Amino acid sequence: MKKILLAGCSLFFTLMLNAQRDLSPVEGRWDITVQKEGKELPSWLEISHSGNSTLVGRFVYAFGSARPVSHIKSAGGKYRFSIPVQWEPAGQDMEFEFTHTGDRLNGTLVFSDGKQYEWTAERAPSLRRKGEPVWGTPVILFNGKNLAGWHAAGPNNQWLAEKGILRSPKSGSNLVSDRTFTDFKLHIEFRYPKGSNSGVYLRGRYEVQVEDSKGEEPLVDRFSAIYGFLAPNEMTAKSPGEWQSYDITLVGRLVTVVANGKKVICEQVIPGITGGALNSREGEPGPILIQGDHGAVEYRNIVITPVK
Repeated sequence: MKKILLAGCSLFFTLMLNAQRDLSPVEGRWDITVQKEGKELPSWLEISHSGNSTLVGRFVYAFGSARPVSHIKSAGGKYRFSIPVQWEPAGQDMEFEFTHTGDRLNGTLVFSDGKQYEWTAERAPSLRRKGEPVWGTPVILFNGKNLAGWHAAGPNNQWLAEKGILRSPKSGSNLVSDRTFTDFKLHIEFRYPKGSNSGVYLRGRYEVQVEDSKGEEPLVDRFSAIYGFLAPNEMTAKSPGEWQSYDITLVGRLVTVVANGKKVICEQVIPGITGGALNSREGEPGPILIQGDHGAVEYRNIVITPVK
């Protein structure tokens, strides 16, 4: 009797696993490019199963944080889902429809204002690395004198270099390094006034939040978080007006963040791009991007050690 029960349990779990494996070919992570009024907007979609027959997910638009997708419906070879607005203009829910061919999705997006745009997606790379990284020679990214090695990502360049400090006195353009990188260790120091907000984008795609958060709970949209995805294990933010530091290691998708001398994120997987990313081409090297469109902020001592 015991053997029969064990055999029955084994068969049940085998059937369950097979059902999950065969659930849908669209499961996984997808790097999206939305074509909107002559611009390419990077976005991201994760699809997974809930039970045997329901598809759920997470979505990141060109701005904002990751938001849940409660149900991705399929019928007649097409998939559909909708999400409420986050930072988009007020209006209707955003509606998505797509088809799947191999490692590619093709779809449409009806924006909150009712306008429709086309988008495509490619399956996101795993970015798994083999072996431990071998680090190269540290590189000083900001020389303390001028903006050599950097360029503004927009028409209003408010950034200044003064006495060893990289200053953004008001909201304006983001600042992007001319050089691009794959895996690296980054040291960066910063200071902000009360209530201000900035961010450091790794490879131009993954934002480490810089925000006035002292005394607050460590959440996915606050100081030292990977915005919308990974919360720090404790809040280590100092008071506005004080110099602070991040030491960040990025290897593939694995990120470690040391904030003001304390390790708050340890080798955690970044699932995909965060809002405000330069592009969704995760398999390519990318620059360091410093956010300057959310408030006044200052940076100094920016040193990166790339992998050999």
